[in-house]
Amino acid sequence: MEALGRRALGAMPPVRRDPQLPADTRGLVHQPRWLSPADRAELMAWLDTLAPLWEQRFSTVRPLPKGEAQRSLLRPVYWLGNWQFACLGYYEPPRRTKDCAVTAEPFPPVMARLVAQMEARARKQLPAAHFVPGWSLNTCLINFYGSRLTASGEDDAARVGDHRDFEPGPVASLSLGERAIFQYVRRQRGGGEPVRTIPLEDSSLILFSGPLWKDTLYHRVQRVEDKARGALGPAVEGFRTRRINLTFRFVPPADVVPYGKLATQAREDVAEYVARLAETSAFWARTKATAPGR
Repeated sequence: MEALGRRALGAMPPVRRDPQLPADTRGLVHQPRWLSPADRAELMAWLDTLAPLWEQRFSTVRPLPKGEAQRSLLRPVYWLGNWQFACLGYYEPPRRTKDCAVTAEPFPPVMARLVAQMEARARKQLPAAHFVPGWSLNTCLINFYGSRLTASGEDDAARVGDHRDFEPGPVASLSLGERAIFQYVRRQRGGGEPVRTIPLEDSSLILFSGPLWKDTLYHRVQRVEDKARGALGPAVEGFRTRRINLTFRFVPPADVVPYGKLATQAREDVAEYVARLAETSAFWARTKATAPGR
């Protein structure tokens, strides 16, 4: 892989002038074709070994929150470092830090190697003020974007609405597969107008941090192209994946709890998922076998 210093940054369109946005627009790095063909092949081979989960938004073992209906997530997912199960509520300091980031599998060697390079690049190109003490990219959410397969055809689910990543410090995002239309928007009712639109091609990297790109603006995947009409990654029943995105973030280790030390209700909420993960993962099999109540 080329040395970090020799890689030219991808050209970025200008930030739309908006008086409601901060004047400081630092904190965004976009690198097309960042991943080398050899690293991509190794990473894809490892991804093919996974068995992604279809999660439900809420617990299936206790009453639904008032006014809510049970629903599955739009896409299958897999987490490394820690697993933030949807039914426990995602990590969102300061109001939600307890019993929501559950110890998960470590990064495989190829990913650990790439993460070290992402961290080095972040520290070199992002403002020092955007980092928090102890920061590292110790968490990875793997999203599988594609279409649900139905009796009448395909239902495109390759999108994600306006949201922010609440984990402290810079975030890294690595794209594989079909091009995604990625946008930063101002938060407003009915969806905001894009402040910046970035086509994320296969093997591209984004780093973002700071008060503008991470705290003020929301981001979304507006759509994912389907030009190749192929399938990507591990087979998922009833689903055709055409893009895989790996998002790396930082959760302070003090906020990550082993499955066996979750509060009883939280452990019961995710027991079914842990059992399913244990069918294909040695890490989760050990976790399940050593949990209280076995």
